[in-house]
Amino acid sequence: MLKLTDLIQIAGVDLGEFKIHCATGRSSSPLDAFFDGRWKAWQEEQNQKNFECDRIVSLIHLNESRWLFAGVFEVLGVRKGRRHTPDGYLYDTREVGGLEHLTGRAIIHFDKNFRASYLRGPKHADQMLVSGLLEQRMTVGEFPGFNAVLLSHTKLKTVVRESVDSWRAALSNVAGVYVITNNSSGKHYVGSAYGGDGIWSRWCAYAKNGHGGNAELRSLLNEEGSTHADNFQYSILEVCDLNASDEFILGRESHWKSVLRTREYGLNRN
Repeated sequence: MLKLTDLIQIAGVDLGEFKIHCATGRSSSPLDAFFDGRWKAWQEEQNQKNFECDRIVSLIHLNESRWLFAGVFEVLGVRKGRRHTPDGYLYDTREVGGLEHLTGRAIIHFDKNFRASYLRGPKHADQMLVSGLLEQRMTVGEFPGFNAVLLSHTKLKTVVRESVDSWRAALSNVAGVYVITNNSSGKHYVGSAYGGDGIWSRWCAYAKNGHGGNAELRSLLNEEGSTHADNFQYSILEVCDLNASDEFILGRESHWKSVLRTREYGLNRN
C-alpha cells in the first residue's frame, strides 16, 4: 500500500513541518462536521495549542484502523479564546488546494493504539497507508448498527438519494419500530414498517416529503412549512424479522407508543 504522504507529495504539496490530527469525536462528531461542510471550522477550535506546525494532515476515525483523509490545512495563526467562549484557542487555517482527488475519498489504514490525537508527522507518516480510494467523496457515514442509528432529516435524504449500500442493505432486510423526533418541540412520532423492503422503504417515503403519508406529520408540515422537516431525526426502537406478522409488529408499535406516551403528548393520533 502507498503512503498517504507520498500521494500528497506527488500532488505537489509540500507538508513542511506537519502534524497529524486524528479526530475521534469524543465530545462531538467530526464526521458530521465533515459531511456538513463544517470541518475546517470544527478543527480550528482547540482546547490547547495543538497545531504548532506549518501544516495539518487531517484524519477522521471511521472504525477500528480505518480513517478518512479530510485534507491538509496551512496554519496561518492562532488566538486565545474560541468563537463562543474565552477558553481554549482558535486557529486560522487555510485548506491546501490540489488534493481534491484524495480529500473525503482516501481511506487510510493506521493502527493507532494510543490515546494521543495530535501527532508529529515524520514519526508516524510511514504508518499512514492508503487502503482504498472511494469513487466519490464520502458524504455520509456507513451504517453504524441498529442500536446506534441517529439520522437527521438532511442525512436521511442523502442516504436515500445516494442509496448508500450499507444503509440500504441493513434497513431493507428488517421490519421494526422507529421513532421520529421533532427537535424543535421534543415531541415524538412512533411508527412501524413491515413487509417489502422493511424500514428502508418506509424511510424512503419520509426522505421524499417529510411526512411519509402520516396525517399528523403532514398537518404539522402544512402548518410550519415543508422545510420544518429539517428538524426531524430518525432512530430505531426495535427490529423484527421481515417474516414477522403484521399483527405482531403493530403490537410492538402500540407498546412503544404507550412507553413514550406519544398519543397523549406526542405526534401519534392513534
